Amino acid sequence: MNKERQFSVQKAVRLADLHLPSDLKHLNYPQCSVLCEEIRSLLIDTVLKTGGHLASNLGVVELTLALHRKFDSPKDRIVWDVGHQAYVHKILTGRAKELPSLRQTGGLSGFPKPAESQHDTFVTGHSSTAISAAFGMAEAMRMSHDDTHYAIAVVGDGAMTGGLAYEGLNNAGKSRSNLIVILNDNNQAISKNVGAIAKYLTKIRSSSDYVRAKWKFESVIRKAPAIGDQMAITLKSAKDKLRQNLVQTTMFEDLGFVYLGPVDGHDSEALDEVLDVAKSYRRPVLVHVRTVKGKGYKPAEDNPGEYHGVPRENPDIDRIDLDAKDPELSIDECFSTVFGRALTQLGKHDERICAITAAMKYGTGLQFFYAAHPNRFYDVGIAEQHAVTFCAALASMGMVPVFAVYSSFLQRAFDQLLHDAAISRYHMVLGVDRAGIIGEDGETHQGIFDIPYLTVIPGIRIYSPATYAELQLCLKKAVCEDQGLVALRYPRGKESESFPMKPNIRYTHIEGADMLLVTYGKISERVYQTYEKLRTQGVSCGLLKLTEIYPIAEDALEIAVRYPKICFVEESSGTGGLSEKFAAALMRIGWRGCWRCRAIDGFVQQGSVGDCLERVGLGMDALLACAEELAHEQPS
Repeated sequence: MNKERQFSVQKAVRLADLHLPSDLKHLNYPQCSVLCEEIRSLLIDTVLKTGGHLASNLGVVELTLALHRKFDSPKDRIVWDVGHQAYVHKILTGRAKELPSLRQTGGLSGFPKPAESQHDTFVTGHSSTAISAAFGMAEAMRMSHDDTHYAIAVVGDGAMTGGLAYEGLNNAGKSRSNLIVILNDNNQAISKNVGAIAKYLTKIRSSSDYVRAKWKFESVIRKAPAIGDQMAITLKSAKDKLRQNLVQTTMFEDLGFVYLGPVDGHDSEALDEVLDVAKSYRRPVLVHVRTVKGKGYKPAEDNPGEYHGVPRENPDIDRIDLDAKDPELSIDECFSTVFGRALTQLGKHDERICAITAAMKYGTGLQFFYAAHPNRFYDVGIAEQHAVTFCAALASMGMVPVFAVYSSFLQRAFDQLLHDAAISRYHMVLGVDRAGIIGEDGETHQGIFDIPYLTVIPGIRIYSPATYAELQLCLKKAVCEDQGLVALRYPRGKESESFPMKPNIRYTHIEGADMLLVTYGKISERVYQTYEKLRTQGVSCGLLKLTEIYPIAEDALEIAVRYPKICFVEESSGTGGLSEKFAAALMRIGWRGCWRCRAIDGFVQQGSVGDCLERVGLGMDALLACAEELAHEQPS
């Protein structure tokens, strides 16, 4: 950097004046502090308008700045676990002006996305993947004879409840790669952390005086002229032998990592120092950083779980206390809360019913069950695979477990569903929340693949209600009457107040019609509107709305086979979807007519739910055009 640029950097601390991320390396600590305040103000102002993950990003401002000061992105590869805390990273890599487009159609993704920036090294949207990914990158560097750059995994303590994190640690600890794991410990996942890992991290925080002195000592020794590195190696060996006799090692050291910390994650100078020490080892290192989730914004600091994700363009909504003893102090009614309340009522009459969540008690509406039946409620942490096997074991002992989980998270436990639950036909119920298009969180969170991967499981039964009343009826049937593995999938948000089809009406027909619309789930409202629009245009057709969608009911096929033209609409991936299976079942019984399918092809990027539906061909105009085209087609 030339002198003119150095001079300007000495005075410029605003984002707009900096060449990012390179100028960050030349800021002094007062300038870093001012810049962090600007970033926090930008986050608060923007995310309260766009919606998104606020508290988690406020907590990593200084940490993200330190990473970009001490490493050279993208040559050094930074992998953000889950990725919901990468907004600051996006800002510091030159995307501040685009932040108002966050999570909107055509705008910035709410998660790291390599197609968006070279600084986003890996697609992350689900938990506990970063250590494995960063280790793979570090090994690729080693095999390419690059011993000057690093792979850095930034992992929250909540993600450390996921088993994949330990698979990565176990494998990486045996290597000699330039891998650095940053454990961002804020004692929170989405809400309070649970389990033995949270207690373990609390325990090793008590050794902060020892470990802080350790890396400070090593930092000073390594800076000594000429003999620094050799002296550090010699003294470290002696110190480690002494420590083995005096102090219990951490689990991370037992796995082969150098352990540094805990260090204050809001102290820029301390972060710079510990990262310099971590880099000097040139082997796997775990840096334990303590941060405050929601730092700098008092409502988020006081209740970080509530401000983990905030709604779009609604900063003045009444905030709730997620740890309140009265679960009725909850968010507005939606499919999740209806599910939670209905399950709580069933639990009053059957003590075998248990509720299980993977760190999503409030997101799935299970706070009601927890308040009423705490001894039969289990939060297993971010561990969907464990949750399914745990449920199967409960079922093997005569309990009736109900696992409430987001659609895109359940796909992580497919092996357990197939192997541990289905083979033995254990009776357990899956509350598959956020099924269908969910909008702003984008490709990693759209619930459009549960139908394809669940329908390949032998013996499974699947419901897809479109209204609250249907949800309650299906849940009661799934829990109290059905056997084996049962999935009850329902959408994000509220039911339509204008949808006229009641739970006991699933089929309507206009005399003389030769075309049938078939659908299920929340998209049924749009299909019904299409049906009504066709009627006003003088086009006769029937409408069949499925609720118990799999196995495909014989009476549904008996209705459909009478129509020479069928249009199937589903808010799911069409490949492996219900439409394919419905068509195959019809053909097996001899149907040969005109077939149209409107479903989703591929991944769906972020945007509002309405925008997403339009883009995938499930908007009203597209549905109407498809039906009109089919209506005028002559069967061969």
